[in-house]
Amino acid sequence: METFVFSSRAKATTGGLAVFGFLLLVLSYFVDGGEGHHMRFWTNLLHNTVFFTGIAALAGFAYCAFTTAYAGWFVQFKRVWESFWMFLLPGLFLMGIIMVGLFTHDNHMYHWNDDAAVAHDVILNHKQSFLNKYWYSIATVVFVGIWYFVLGRIRSISIDEDVNGTAAYGHHARIKKYAAPFLVFFGFSSAALIWQWIMSLDAHWYSTMFAWYATASLFVAMTALTIMLLIYLKSRGYYPGINAEHFHDLGKYLFAISIFWSYLWFSQYMLIWYGNIGEETIYFRERLDSYPFLFWGNLAFNFVLPFFVLMRNDTKRKAGTLFFVAAFVFFGHWFDFFQMIKPGARLTMIEMQEHEGAHGAGHEGEYAELPGHTGAVGEGEHIGGPGHQGDLHDDAHEPLVDNHNVETHPDAVESNIPIAIENQEGPGPNIADDDLATSDHEGSEHYATSPSAEFKSGYTIPGLLEIGIFLGFLGGFLFFVLSTLAKAPLEPKRDPYFEESLHHHT
Repeated sequence: METFVFSSRAKATTGGLAVFGFLLLVLSYFVDGGEGHHMRFWTNLLHNTVFFTGIAALAGFAYCAFTTAYAGWFVQFKRVWESFWMFLLPGLFLMGIIMVGLFTHDNHMYHWNDDAAVAHDVILNHKQSFLNKYWYSIATVVFVGIWYFVLGRIRSISIDEDVNGTAAYGHHARIKKYAAPFLVFFGFSSAALIWQWIMSLDAHWYSTMFAWYATASLFVAMTALTIMLLIYLKSRGYYPGINAEHFHDLGKYLFAISIFWSYLWFSQYMLIWYGNIGEETIYFRERLDSYPFLFWGNLAFNFVLPFFVLMRNDTKRKAGTLFFVAAFVFFGHWFDFFQMIKPGARLTMIEMQEHEGAHGAGHEGEYAELPGHTGAVGEGEHIGGPGHQGDLHDDAHEPLVDNHNVETHPDAVESNIPIAIENQEGPGPNIADDDLATSDHEGSEHYATSPSAEFKSGYTIPGLLEIGIFLGFLGGFLFFVLSTLAKAPLEPKRDPYFEESLHHHT
């Protein structure tokens, strides 16, 4: 069949899922009683919006990369990726809701969006030229808007090729004029956005590998969803020309980029572990101590299963096995973004609650000096607790963490992450990274377990609400994609590489 027909049954299924997910998203606004200014609702909205908008963007990136490289194997199903990237517009609308929340202070996910916190925090104050609601909003609108415009032009040329084109390279050459510059622009702009959207939730932490890591995660998710959708369409009688070789190639990309993701995960973790610098270890320290299921489950979902199943050559040619692995990995990388987002946002929520409890609602939002995020640091002061940078000194000649005077925290033996603890003879209290140090009026000190260590559905693990919202977003994404897919010929038969794709053999 040359044109996809979006059946009433498919509309009811995907549309029903979308409505179901929307209702659960609304429910998540009320179910926590307004805790953290409805933090559960806002983090669920951010999580799923970034995940599915990222999948749309990575479909455009893959299309442009293969087009620029003169690849022809994917041409037969390129309409699927074109339909994916058209979701950028709904994604931008959903990000707009989050941007409005930043200006109205209806969401408190980002520590850097609190003026009082920035004023009293050396780290946030230093980063405020980049971490602020104006740059966040302008960059989101401009960058995603440019992505949508460029990819929209490519789709228009591609569709026009089917109507007015020939098997010559005229339209294809015009597409390449957009595709090649898009790759360069996307490389820089996507990194800036992922730093803003996701990494800045842990505002005192940074990693130069984070953008690569998150982008690889989205690429795997996009490939997995492509595999599942093509298997579904082929089962309905569409794409008769797609054969085992196409699925084999997609399976190889699923396997290869899963391994690349694992390499990035290990490289980031290993370098931070080995360096043992306070402002870097806080990210993994918090997740190891308080969110072990997220930490280890992430590796199980996204490395162990695809590695052992897709290593065999024949599994990438079997539709049933490939669909199962793709579904598993697709959920796994949604899970990956869950663990990127929830712990950092929850720390901010805990600090806000503690401050409001101590000072009353009149000081709402001023929580810069609470345990969990670094406040102003003077000479010789030391800060500990989840979210802290470790021991900071103003002396430029003194290392951030003195590895010659470091004791290993007991928990570090189990987790393999050494945590710097100041020598007892040094100034300031001896505070472990996974403890909160508090003192009474007499100056005595005691240690308490981090509140983030307590189990909480929706943060420690995805709750039923989170799973339902994920399925709802998936239903909405597929409803939009299938609706777009029905608006153009399913197979671009006048593409000069169509015959190569039709007779593709590896």
